Amino acid sequence: MSRRQFRGRQEFGARLRQLRQEAGLTGTELAVALGWAQSKVSRIETGKQSTTTDDVRAWTAVVRAPPSLVDDLIADLRSLRVEHAAWRRQLRAGHAPKQRALIALEAAATLDRTFQPLFIPGLLQTADYARHVLAGLTRPRETPNDIELAVRLRMKRQEVLYDPDKRFRFLLTEGALRNQVGPTATQRRQLDRLLMLGGLDTVELAVIPFGVELPVVMHHAFSIEDDDLVLVETFSAELSLRDRDDVALYVRVFETLWEAALHREAARQFTLRVAKELQ
Repeated sequence: MSRRQFRGRQEFGARLRQLRQEAGLTGTELAVALGWAQSKVSRIETGKQSTTTDDVRAWTAVVRAPPSLVDDLIADLRSLRVEHAAWRRQLRAGHAPKQRALIALEAAATLDRTFQPLFIPGLLQTADYARHVLAGLTRPRETPNDIELAVRLRMKRQEVLYDPDKRFRFLLTEGALRNQVGPTATQRRQLDRLLMLGGLDTVELAVIPFGVELPVVMHHAFSIEDDDLVLVETFSAELSLRDRDDVALYVRVFETLWEAALHREAARQFTLRVAKELQ
């Protein structure tokens, strides 16, 4: 956690402490009313423990805070729970450390849902395709060039696809299939790889063709790890969303777009048709 995030958590805890004090309650009395340990109240007020929206709702109910203040607190908490990790900090030693971190993250999750409208996701990439993707990210970000090691680690990440206890749902657009990353031969081999991995028991692949009426406007790519974490990448940073309401929103968006897509054999035939056009 960065110093900025810790300061924000401290300031938020101080606001909750003020509400408790204005209600004439001690920390122990509030803890008893909530059924919590007194230490939890203390740690929240000092910023040493993260707070959930359920915690805030329970706290403000006991101190009888007005609804408008509750809404403001929850909105501020959701902003506070967005972790902003600049790529210049994450990638200061190159792309390899980030790939290692993703190996651990994906190994811990049992359900991975990925929406990618622009290119093939890392877990489905060929080595050559990954090499072009990482090269295209290294240049503008001016990060150390460790592309070959990062590619090897990205390929190692894909071992998780064969774990029978895990499930992966990949939602792509026709643009992700057609946007050319590297030479035509690289793109064709990538689509062949996509078709092969789409046949695994652990993998579900869906494709949204051009011309489909969209039930939700597609803003950006994202991935959801179980129901606990949403990752969103921008050019400058990676956003980690852990607030329950935020995660639930992304799950609803994913499922709504999933329903508009082609699935199973229809998705396979569509991808095969795009691959044949590259010949």
